[in-house]
Amino acid sequence: MKLFFRFILVTIAAFLIAVNIDSFIYSAHLLPGGFSGIVLLLQDVFEKYLNITIPYSLFYWLLNIAPAIMCFKFVGKKFTLLSIWMIISSGLFTDLLPHIEVTNDVVLCAVFGGLLQGFAVCLTLFAGATSGGTDFISIYSAQKTGKDIWNIIFFSNCVILAIYGFLFEWSYALYSIIFQFANTQIINTFYKRYKKTTLLVITQKPEEVVACIKENTHHDATKFTGIGCHTGLEKTMLYSVVSSDQEKFIVKEIKEIDPEAFINILQSKDINGKFFMRKND
Repeated sequence: MKLFFRFILVTIAAFLIAVNIDSFIYSAHLLPGGFSGIVLLLQDVFEKYLNITIPYSLFYWLLNIAPAIMCFKFVGKKFTLLSIWMIISSGLFTDLLPHIEVTNDVVLCAVFGGLLQGFAVCLTLFAGATSGGTDFISIYSAQKTGKDIWNIIFFSNCVILAIYGFLFEWSYALYSIIFQFANTQIINTFYKRYKKTTLLVITQKPEEVVACIKENTHHDATKFTGIGCHTGLEKTMLYSVVSSDQEKFIVKEIKEIDPEAFINILQSKDINGKFFMRKND
């Protein structure tokens, strides 16, 4: 049932991406990030200079072969198979759905198209898959280094946009940067698997709290003993770093163990040392 739910979530995301391409992106002549942007650029080049119309899915599937093989070998089999379904279905949906002009306002298309794209990509990531292309590369890099590289991908996409602006029109390329920025920020805001959170927990039940952290996150904790200045009583503080997507659940569990626990939550910019990362299946 869990795998079926993931499959449905990926299918919905593929449909949303196709709707976005056939409405906001085509209406405003925008260029999305990653391989989708490369495919749309190639379509425009073939149509303008060779007068040949190429299906979106053909280029999109061909470009994703190498990254898919890499992730199948090094990241995870279910993860890659769901991602392949995402690539196949989004390509088919894009070619089959009609082009619909939602609005002729380019700024609205750039902003809301970017938000919709980011939301669809987040659905895919929550399902334990990826939308393919540069997302494959992002997940592979994050799996190896423990750091997300969405902003690096954003800047690499700007290079593609520069080519697009040079060949066609600079105004559409610049509007596309707004699209990609909105897309990137949505992913950075809602997808937190590769971000880290530091928990400082002052509790009267340190052993139970440590057991909870270990069981649910596979991370350990360091125990400090001190004296409460107000009460003069001995206190125990636990220091632990967990993935940010586990933060709310762990805090809830700790408060159930010790309702009087005092928890300080800090966003960790970087971690240098061993840190357990859940592998993609």
